[in-house]
Formats: sequence, structure tokens, C-alpha cells
Amino acid sequence: QVQLVDSGGGLVQAGGSLRLSCAASGRTFSRYGMGWFRQAPGKEREFVAAINWSGGSTAYAASVKGRFTISRDNAKDTVYLQMNSLKPEDTAAYYCAAHTSNFMRPDYWGRGTQVTVSS
Repeated sequence: QVQLVDSGGGLVQAGGSLRLSCAASGRTFSRYGMGWFRQAPGKEREFVAAINWSGGSTAYAASVKGRFTISRDNAKDTVYLQMNSLKPEDTAAYYCAAHTSNFMRPDYWGRGTQVTVSS
């Protein structure tokens, strides 16, 4: 089992920045690839970004590429999502996730942190 606690959400104006964090506990963090997903009201959960176990490979949704950066610190068992140039359409609950093989099919989820971007 892996427990994930995501944090760092809040209210920010359009054009602003936020950094989300996800602290992991339980099994060895470095065994897992990590990712972020988001879900806006009335919409399905969607992929945002993913990073492999070493941090050497990343993937992003087209809608956030160039604005968001995913990173991880295996010494701290933490993954981050730096979000810049935020837009109102980025408003959603953001969820941290851990996967063993397919970043689109996580094995574990955080509880989510709310990001609201005002125009």
C-alpha cells in the first residue's frame, strides 16, 4: 500500500502560479511512477502530467505543456507540480497518483487538492 497526501491548492488569479505537493508513505516511493490528474465540476477526471521512477522521463497533457512542470524528490518521497500561467480553465480538483506500469492507470490516489483560478 502507498498513502498519498496532496496539498498546495488554493485560489489564484489568472496568470499566477501554484505549486502542488504530494507526500507518499508506505512502500518504497522510488518504485513508483507518479502523476497528476484533475477533475473539474461536471467533467471526467483527466490526465495532467506524469514522471517515471527516476525523474528522467516526463509526460504532459497538451493543455498544460509549457506551463506546468512535474518533478520528484525521492529522498523526500514527494512529487511536485509547478503550475505557471494559470488559466480559469485550470480550475479543478487535482489528484496525485502512483502507478507501477501504466501512468494512465494509477494504482493509488491521493484525496485531492482544490485549485481555483479567477479571471
